[in-house]
Parts: sequence; structure tokens; C-alpha cells
Amino acid sequence: MSGEAPSALLARELVTALVRGGVRHVVLSPGSRSAPLAYALLAAHDAGWLRLHVRVDERVAGFVALGLARADGVPAAVVTTSGTAVANLHPAVLEAAHSGVPLVVVSADRPHEMRRTGANQTTEQVGIFASAPRWEADLPADTPPAAVGQVVVRALAAATGARSGEPGPVHLNVAFREPLVPTRAWEPGEAPGKREVVAPRQPGGVVEIPAGGRTVVVAGDGAGPAAAALAEAGGWPLLAEPTSGARTGPNAVPAYRLLLGELGGQVERVVVLGHPTLSRPVSALLARPEPEVVVVAPTGRVWPDVAGTADRVVGAVRVVPGEDDGADWLGRWQRAGAAAAQVLAGRDVLDGLTVASAVVAAAAGEPATLVLGSSMTVRDWDLALPALPPGLRLVANRGLAGIDGTLSTATGLALASRAPVRAVVGDLTFLHDVGGLLRGALEEEVDLQVVLLNDGGGSIFATLEHGAPERAATFERVFGTPQAVDVAALCAGYGVRHVLARSLPELEAAVAAPVRGRSVIEVPLDRSTLRADRTTLADAVTTAVRNALPSTP
Repeated sequence: MSGEAPSALLARELVTALVRGGVRHVVLSPGSRSAPLAYALLAAHDAGWLRLHVRVDERVAGFVALGLARADGVPAAVVTTSGTAVANLHPAVLEAAHSGVPLVVVSADRPHEMRRTGANQTTEQVGIFASAPRWEADLPADTPPAAVGQVVVRALAAATGARSGEPGPVHLNVAFREPLVPTRAWEPGEAPGKREVVAPRQPGGVVEIPAGGRTVVVAGDGAGPAAAALAEAGGWPLLAEPTSGARTGPNAVPAYRLLLGELGGQVERVVVLGHPTLSRPVSALLARPEPEVVVVAPTGRVWPDVAGTADRVVGAVRVVPGEDDGADWLGRWQRAGAAAAQVLAGRDVLDGLTVASAVVAAAAGEPATLVLGSSMTVRDWDLALPALPPGLRLVANRGLAGIDGTLSTATGLALASRAPVRAVVGDLTFLHDVGGLLRGALEEEVDLQVVLLNDGGGSIFATLEHGAPERAATFERVFGTPQAVDVAALCAGYGVRHVLARSLPELEAAVAAPVRGRSVIEVPLDRSTLRADRTTLADAVTTAVRNALPSTP
């Protein structure tokens, strides 16, 4: 367009290339240097090219974009201005890198001649995320618009892992020279058709494993339905984390981490899928030298093998007939799991375990997405729940297992799906990302219900070595970190409905109501006896398992 500001032309070409590459959602944190992108994105949103979401906090924006990309694996972008704004995206970029989420970071920057001159809001943005991005580019202010398309094609190919097989974040640092305001409004017209330039590569490396035998399938975060199908084809017990996407079917063993003390020593082969990080007993199983460990990693340069015990790393596994059908082996695990589930089901106290059961019961029967805090909450769900009902999707940021950005990730998932989402979190996870509840007056409302387990501090540490009685003198200040926040008043300030559920019936009634708008169900809990309670529960499960199994395998 003759006479138009070069910054506006560069921004418009970048937005067009992103849309052409399949990007449907962009999250923007406003700023001056990123103004050319803001104008272009708003015009593209108004033309129906994409959906624009605005957040004032860059860390929140990064995790909202992460949730949008996690919803269906399609790249979503987050746009910031220069300076500290970019650095605030680092937690979301790291989570995207370790969980394989196609997050596209677009950071605005000063022109190259202003760098290292002391210019306001100018720092070294190139390489700011270190090794986390799968690919990055630094676009000068005088980049010809025609060259932008090639850069975006390469960026999106890297983000989706089309060539590498390793999806993850990418970083486009774009310099803009003043003027930052367009000469005239952009009228985008018809949306550009999607252009698929880079064909995805196909995974390989299939190995055959005989059915039966004393084999278990360990399904970590993101393992997917293939793990359940593999366990059923082989007649093997399935030890599936709640966010594995595989905790379904008759082979899924409840409370498996409490059963490993009785049955783990008999395991002769472990087939690992996904990213198992949740359970110390599972980590101990994978660290033992005796079992054969087969890691199924279809793509990527990194595979889960923390202890270095993997005998084989393969692209896929095919089950073939075996001499030993392993029927009694699977039966022993199923009987042990049933005994453990009976102990857990017999409890009627209000705690993280019964909250998990109540929320799942409310979500059963219809497609639903639940987001779990990555600390005590996801471990409670791992212990409390048997096989999950069909259509229920559990999500947690388990790439780095941080508590930051959980509410914002849930918001992104709700925006992408335009369907209700529940998030279940502890109080520290809630407070860490409470800014994620903020909705601008001109932004889309989301149907997001947060179930807040408020025990006034970090309960997970009470179950670890830090919570041992002999360390009581140091525990509360530096691990328990007690909080006394008026959650109802905080919710009122954010315009969020608040419900207090002090009993299991009150909680069941609260989660049974339709999820409309943003709401918080606060469940007060007492963590002072948590360590002793979980020890007692583990002992009860062990006794029940021993009674349910023959004395010899």
C-alpha cells in the first residue's frame, strides 16, 4: 500500500502469514513498540481471520496462549512489547518446551541501531529464552514483507514438529521503527487460505513384544489412548497417570503407586509411554536394574529415562502372541486394585481425595475438560480415581510441573473449546496465578469453575521428607508457607462468583450446578494431620491388598 508506514506493512504481512499457516488464536499484551501488531491483529479479528484475546499481564497471556495451543495442538501465538514484557513469557515458554506445546512467541523490539545504546525499554531479546525454543528468528525493521512468509513457514514447521518430530515453542523477535501508527486503517478482506508447505514426518521404529509375561505398561503425562490399547492387547496391567489420556478400560489399575510395594518386585518388563513424573514408587520401579525397560518415544530428541536403565527406545510397539498368556498376572493386579479402591471408596471425610471423586462424578456423562494443579492436587487424583469415564479430559502442566499459570492455562482451554472447563487447585497454585481470573471489560467471558482446596499453605511438603516430625521447627515458615487470604473478597474484586463448601454434601451440590461464567468453589481443608492420615491410608490399603492376594504369585 503506497504511503503506508513500513511498520504497519511488516505487521500486516506477519499476521497474514500466521493465519495462512493455521494460527487461529492470538493473545496480546498491549504496549507501544508492539502497536503495529496490535492494529493489525484487531483488524484481522474484526475480519474473522482469527480470534484476538487481550491480557494485561504477560505471564498470564503466555499461559492463556499455552492453553489455547494445548486444546487441539494447533499453534497459538502470544504478542508482547519489548523489555521485561518478553521475559515474563519465560515460564510459559519453558512449559511449552517440556510438554511439546506449539506456542508462538512474537516479541516487538527496537530497531537494531537502538540496541546497546541505553534506549528505553531495550534489552537483549534475541536468545532471551536460551535453549527452550525449537526455532527463533530476529526480523530487522527493514525486513521486506515478501520475506516474512518464509520465516513464518519455518517457524510453524518447528512449532508443530513437522520436520523434527518435536513440537514446542518458537520465538519471532520483530523490530519496528517509528512511526508505529498506520497511516490508514487496514481492511483485510477475505481470509487467506491455509497453506501447508511442510509435510509432517512419519514416526518409525516398530518393535514386537510377546503378549503375557510379567509386564506392566506405565503411561505418563500425554501417553494417549495408545497406552490403554497396548495394555489390553498384551494382557498387561496399566499404571496410568490421570493426565496420561490412557486411564481407561479394564486394565487401568487404581491406586497403583500403593500396590508397587507388594507387586513391583515381580515385574519383569516395563513398557513406558508418555512422560511419567508423578510418582516416586514408579520412578523407583524404572530405576531398578532387573526389569527390561522399553521406552516408546515416537518423536523427539529426548525420551523419558531418568535413571538410564532403558534397554530399548522405540517408535512404537506391536504385540504378538506369547507362550505365557499372563492371565493370572493381570488378575493379581486387578484384585489388588479393587481392594485398594474399596478402601478409598469407604472414606467420607472431606479432603483432596473425596473432592476428586465428587468433581469427577459431576463431570461424568458428558465431554468435559478438567485442569489439575501440578502439586498435591494431581497426586490426589492419581490416588483417588479408578478408570476415568469416557469423554473426560484431564490436563495439567506437567512439562516442568510448575504451579504457575494454571488458571490462565484453563482459561485458554475454555476460550479454545468455547465449552465449560473446571480447574482444581490448591491455595498456593491459586494465589500464584490469581491474575488469570482478571477479564477485561471488552474480552470474552469464559465458563470456568475453579475448585479451590484451601488448606492455608503447601500441603504437598507435609507428605515429603520435609514434613517429618523431627523437622517441625523449620517446616511451616519455609515449606508450609501459611496463607490467610480472604478468598471471597478477592473474588469479589475480580468480579468472580464465590461459593464456600464446608462439607462433602455442600461441595457435591456446588459442582452439580452448570458451569456459567467465572466462579470459585472454596473448600476449606485442614492439613495439620495430612501426613499421618496418608500414612494410615497407605497401611490400610497394604493390608487390604495382602488379604486379597494369594501368599505366592
